[in-house]
Amino acid sequence: MSDGFITRSLDEIRFWSRIMKEHSLFLKLGFNCDDTQLIREADRYYSLFEGIENQANSLPTDIDPQLIARFNTDVHAAVSHIWAFKRKVLGLILSCQIGGFNFPLLVDHISREAAYFMNRLEQLNTGTLDPLPDAIINENVFFLRIMADHAKFIGHLLDPSERKLVEQAREFSHDFDQLLFQAIDLDSMRPQSQTRPLLNQFVDQNRISVKQLRDFKKTARDLIEACRIKSLIPPLLADHVFREASRFLEILDAFEAALTGGAPRPSMTEPSSFDSI
Repeated sequence: MSDGFITRSLDEIRFWSRIMKEHSLFLKLGFNCDDTQLIREADRYYSLFEGIENQANSLPTDIDPQLIARFNTDVHAAVSHIWAFKRKVLGLILSCQIGGFNFPLLVDHISREAAYFMNRLEQLNTGTLDPLPDAIINENVFFLRIMADHAKFIGHLLDPSERKLVEQAREFSHDFDQLLFQAIDLDSMRPQSQTRPLLNQFVDQNRISVKQLRDFKKTARDLIEACRIKSLIPPLLADHVFREASRFLEILDAFEAALTGGAPRPSMTEPSSFDSI
């Protein structure tokens, strides 16, 4: 196990366990009041991931790596269960067996995040984190789609009378769809596309757009918390999507530093080089 195994594992679990906990709450809020079984299941997952979050926050970084590996395995099992719950809910919605206010795309969105979290825990425990060139493309394909989804959700949950903000959300949705398509194109051109100049441009372009979206989300969050705009967006959801954009921006900053030699290689990758490209 690498020197950063403990730090990285705890960082991933602290961030994503909170996200999973909040997903449980958002699902619960979107169920009809007579979907009592689903509401109870969501409550159980909220408590489960709150416990995981608290445990991760209490663990020291000098703990035995084997204990962290076991913790990763336990968390992975919990995430696999909430992933299955989310997919069950999606199936119920799409087959018109339940109603409520959970967009199908939102349920799919949060299940993709659970799958991402599971995959990262597996990579950490098996020591198979992506080399830098692969990590750059894989992380961007995943997060650009997440950001595009967020813009769509914001646009649909703002009150229609908030015309300027709704239009801004639509513009971000379009922009991030285009960035995602570009990322998919770069992905399909691998490994020939993985040259330092191309990846430098790719990261720099995406970083600028993500920063703009992050700032838009921060403004929207602050306005919602101050009750200065009309929307169906709870303050917690506004903060939730802001934190995910901030996370993506941190990853892009780390990639940029690694590509330019300005800092140690980002922790989301295994040591690798561009010597062959």
